[in-house]
Amino acid sequence: MPQKRLSMRKIKEVLRLHYELGLGQRQIARCCSISQSTVHDYLKRAETAGLPWPLPPDCDEAQLEERLCGGGAVRPPGQRQAEPDFAAIHEQLQTHKHVTLQLLWEEYIEAHPGGYRYSRFCELYQRWRRKLDVVLRQQYRAGEKLFVDYAGATVPVENPQTGEVRAAQIFVAVLGASSYTYAEASWSQDLANWTGSHMRAFEFFGGVPEIVVPDNLRSAVSRVCRYEPDLNRTYQEMAAHYGVAVVPTRPRKPRDKAKVEAAVQLVERWILAALRHRRFTSLAELNQAIAELLERLNRRPFRKRSGSRASLFESLDRPALQPLPVERYEFAAWKTARVNIDYHIEVERHYYSVPYQLVGRQVEVRLADRTVEIFHRGQRVASHVRSHEPYRQTTVHQHRPKSHQQHLEWTPSRLLDWAQTVGPSTAQVFGKILDAKPHPEMGYRSCLGILRLSKIYSAERVEAAATRALRFEACSYQSLKSMLAHGLDRRPLDESPPVRAPVEHANIRGAEYFDPPALLQALDLATREENRC
Repeated sequence: MPQKRLSMRKIKEVLRLHYELGLGQRQIARCCSISQSTVHDYLKRAETAGLPWPLPPDCDEAQLEERLCGGGAVRPPGQRQAEPDFAAIHEQLQTHKHVTLQLLWEEYIEAHPGGYRYSRFCELYQRWRRKLDVVLRQQYRAGEKLFVDYAGATVPVENPQTGEVRAAQIFVAVLGASSYTYAEASWSQDLANWTGSHMRAFEFFGGVPEIVVPDNLRSAVSRVCRYEPDLNRTYQEMAAHYGVAVVPTRPRKPRDKAKVEAAVQLVERWILAALRHRRFTSLAELNQAIAELLERLNRRPFRKRSGSRASLFESLDRPALQPLPVERYEFAAWKTARVNIDYHIEVERHYYSVPYQLVGRQVEVRLADRTVEIFHRGQRVASHVRSHEPYRQTTVHQHRPKSHQQHLEWTPSRLLDWAQTVGPSTAQVFGKILDAKPHPEMGYRSCLGILRLSKIYSAERVEAAATRALRFEACSYQSLKSMLAHGLDRRPLDESPPVRAPVEHANIRGAEYFDPPALLQALDLATREENRC
């Protein structure tokens, strides 16, 4: 059995040497550099297929292969192996990430013990897959696309004070038309570093492209979907500020960003590999070294074409890029929060107020460097100066309900002002009530109760009752209420209180009894009497 299929040109040569020159199988094998068994097999197949010689003029290579091999590999009769179902094998590999060709081959051998060996099985599958998975060669228009990604390799940065070593991430951006490349180091791949690297890349290129093509990392895409991915809110806002569109790659489709994959490989080979022996103590030092080698990389001549990335950039991409906006984008993170019953939301351990009508609703919070903006259904409902004080609150008075606003207006000075609208005596009563309490707030309710009496009766009657209360030092809500209920406020104040006559009784001692000398004398007599007994 031949180990591999011969080309149709060599098969024709075997047939020509046999039928035209009459050479033997060994001679044909030496002339064609193949084994004698292979020559024997092809000659036998030609005889079985009834192929004439010379071949008919209309017999092309496809027809010849079909008549000799039946569209498959050439095997001696009676030794044809069972063909694997490559479509099902491919589906298994795509559906289950832990399934391997080795496992699928073992299952195939169990079902077909006389089947292909593992190496032949893999070769046939790869040949089948190449026919299925063709690659589209992409053409990039100048200034159209910018591909961005992080390199897999990192660079260690050592803190000279503590000796701590941190791994710096390498951000790579490359323009599609010219392959002009930008790279920088950052501490992480979080949202702030991700958007910051984009901003510095735009400034490096001196303009912005039409489309940015990122991978599906969390900082770019909040919900991964092949058809309708959801972009991160901050990343989308940054793109809108610079006037670019963001088109993420399809999940698990690295060919969608083959341009940046190649750029990452170049950066790793020509920059990171060149820095492998250097020791860095700060991120700024590392970025300075990367910038120097990046300049050399972009000016390095192409091998198979004229020019360099820098020259192509100047002629293709730079004229086509859109201008940078006047102002730089201000980074702002977006979060969601639910309004608490006290009409405040908690953001980074600080409390910010929103209109009380939104209690229990979910809102979106935009956290900028100096401001905090709160949105509900796309409409801004509150804006505050950002505060970093933990467990404190920032409140707008208008966000409170009317009852809460009125309650907070109950200050001593405001209560005294309200009392002046009734009369000066009422204001004096309020002052005595507030001064008599350990804390003025303890007298708020009494004062408000007296104000309410002016609505039940009249301000004149309450003022008269307050004057009487001051006269008799009965400054309280209950005293004024009792006076008004019994009409005492209408009596004249010149009336003196009635003087009651002293009570005469044998058991009631007079005032002289409590005179100190008399008291001492009585005690002395009592003591002598007791000693005598």
